[in-house]
Amino acid sequence: MNNQYVRREVFCGNTCHELKRFWEREIGKQTYYRESEEYRLGRSALRKLREEWRQRLETKLRLRNNPDETEKQANVGQELLASLTQDDIKH
Repeated sequence: MNNQYVRREVFCGNTCHELKRFWEREIGKQTYYRESEEYRLGRSALRKLREEWRQRLETKLRLRNNPDETEKQANVGQELLASLTQDDIKH
């Protein structure tokens, strides 16, 4: 049994290290490409636009499903606006 291990070490001497270096380089390249792509996507405006559109669609669906709630929100918004304008007039 001891001879098997020794032979393997001798056989893999340079080959194992070359293979290891090759795969470490490949993994390094893939990591670099992945990080570059994540960075590029993070700076992209597309994600922000998608989020804005998603919020708009959710709002429209909510308004369509609950029209009574919409009126209440509109009344609250008008009351808030009126109170803010009155505060501005006082100051």
